Amino acid sequence: MSTLFSLAGRTALITGGSRGIGRMIAAGFLQAGARVYISARKAEACNAAAAELSALGPCVSLPADVSTAAGVKQLAAAYAERESHLDILVNNAGAAWGAAFDEFPESGWDKVVNLNLKTPFFLTQALHALLIKGAQAQPAKVINIASIDGQSVNPQETYSYAASKAGLIHMTRRMALRLVQDNIVVSAIAPGAFASEMNRDARDHGDEIAEHIPARRIGNDDDMAGAAIYLASRAGDYVVGTTLTVDGGVTLAR
Repeated sequence: MSTLFSLAGRTALITGGSRGIGRMIAAGFLQAGARVYISARKAEACNAAAAELSALGPCVSLPADVSTAAGVKQLAAAYAERESHLDILVNNAGAAWGAAFDEFPESGWDKVVNLNLKTPFFLTQALHALLIKGAQAQPAKVINIASIDGQSVNPQETYSYAASKAGLIHMTRRMALRLVQDNIVVSAIAPGAFASEMNRDARDHGDEIAEHIPARRIGNDDDMAGAAIYLASRAGDYVVGTTLTVDGGVTLAR
């Protein structure tokens, strides 16, 4: 039981790991004993975050723009140069776009859907062989970061974001059925309000947002780290294709 939630000896790659939810997960994984690689589009920010996180454990920066096919391949190759296998992949990098229905641009679809839905599939595909190697002793893990906006409808006009996250939740189920054959367990997390650059309302107006959350607060770092550690560790080995909702009850109240 003492090792049920341990990540000791495990390697993890987290996209969008320099800030927000990705950084929360990276910090949690390091404290649970993992060696962590974080990726982000901005090299300077990624390097700085890795340097700061290294106070908790071994953390390496692998800057890459995973919104493109070339960037996905670049990241997979950069990781493969350093490690012979991968135990945990967290597909967290994402984007959002809000605009009125009559004004919503095609660019707001392409940017968001490509990064939120297409990238998790093709990055997992590019790292499949390394995940198989990581799954020899115990299951390897793929954790897709979705959103409660893919489970229920929020009042904002974020059409491509909501659609991409709903698609990611369903794609998680489809990927899970295929990859479990290789001893790779795929699951997802659907966060609610957590303070981040993407969710500036929660970051800048947390007390006001908390009034609309049944738990009466926004999520904190430990809430997200705990959920991710559960799925990434031995404790989550039998959780296949499921999306874990971490929202303080918002989805139930909508």
